[in-house]
Amino acid sequence: MMLCAGGGSRVDYDALKYFTEFWPSDNTSPFDRIFIQWEYSYYFPSLAVDNHVTDMGKQPIKFKTDVAMMGKLGYDVRVNELSKDDLLFSQNAVKTYNGFKDIVWHGQQYRLQDPYENDVAVISYVDEAKDKAVIFSYFMATRNATRQATPIKLKGLDPDKRYQLKEVNLYPNARSPIDNTKVYSGDFLMNIGFNPEVNDRRTSVIIQVEATK
Repeated sequence: MMLCAGGGSRVDYDALKYFTEFWPSDNTSPFDRIFIQWEYSYYFPSLAVDNHVTDMGKQPIKFKTDVAMMGKLGYDVRVNELSKDDLLFSQNAVKTYNGFKDIVWHGQQYRLQDPYENDVAVISYVDEAKDKAVIFSYFMATRNATRQATPIKLKGLDPDKRYQLKEVNLYPNARSPIDNTKVYSGDFLMNIGFNPEVNDRRTSVIIQVEATK
């Protein structure tokens, strides 16, 4: 059941004893939601925050979906009006989300790059064993980017483990510039970093991180 009411009532911790999740805001514009979800995450776990893909906002459905995946993903769209590729993407996105949602819901969250101060916002979730992680990156510049893209230093990994990174939730026929055959040490990823290649053409990128044997 979703806790949804006016004002602060919808995010009342005591009321969450009776509900599984809450509706954070009627503003479902994905650009605004990045800031809204960033702020909520200081006080509420992703497990309780309802994020839906809607018609609000002019961003493509991939961007909307990638933003909504940082919590309880849902859809409030007219499915019969989606294009063939948008529908296929959405069907695959639900499968992708089901594969990593437990990490988002129950993992440790790390704010890697603040949307208020950077052209790219980055947030990650790491499982308890430090074997798997999910990294969400979003292009935030409303005009031409003013800061040179730099590697994002990850957090919460095991410095002695080795990891492979793979871009997921790609739009149909899209190709990723991320080489998923490369292996990095946790120490390298946390001290040197990794560039998810986010820009005005790749406005949202989701990377899955997995330890190798």
